Amino acid sequence: MAGFRETLRMQRWDDHRYYHHSRINQSLHFVSAISFLFSYVMIFKDPAISALAGWLVAMTTRQTGHFFFEPKDYDQVNHATHEYKEEIKVGYNLRRKVVLLSIWALSPVSLYFSPSFFGLFTPASNKTEFVRQVATIWLALGIGGVLFRTVQLFIIKDVQTGLVWATKILTDPFHDIKIYHKAPLALLRGELIDPHIGSTWDDEDEEELEEVEELPRTS
Repeated sequence: MAGFRETLRMQRWDDHRYYHHSRINQSLHFVSAISFLFSYVMIFKDPAISALAGWLVAMTTRQTGHFFFEPKDYDQVNHATHEYKEEIKVGYNLRRKVVLLSIWALSPVSLYFSPSFFGLFTPASNKTEFVRQVATIWLALGIGGVLFRTVQLFIIKDVQTGLVWATKILTDPFHDIKIYHKAPLALLRGELIDPHIGSTWDDEDEEELEEVEELPRTS
């Protein structure tokens, strides 16, 4: 269990220091995190609404930050090129995200060619039913995307890496609120890049990371 927690902390730390320099990106992650928490609640009440909020709000804000606002030039803080950071990323790097988001964007087209979605749905009789069926597909895609990468990590890395990554993904909304809630205020002050990136963390995590700072980076 100790090894699992240490690997989780390192994946979170590397994700922060490598891929979240931009205050705009951090702020969008804060908005995304709140939206994901709403989705988590709604999945037990109305899974279709949960999926719509998760993909249309939470995922779009999060990925907008990564694609359009996060710097792609040489990382002076971590002494790493963008290409290197993409290569070592444990989860979905930008190339893999393009594939996932393309499937997401094109998935409603499948209902045009197969209104029953290959026998799984009763063909929609109005726009509301159509939207809810699209949302159901998106929900399955989201769950499938996490499971696919988790199993893939089982094969190309090891079981613990995959389980840690899945745990990180599911708990990211809580952690993002914790570490990025001040980002919008910093952005309003005109701070476009986090000046403390790679050098600070919250007190509890910073003390824990000191114990494992010599471990190989995992993402």
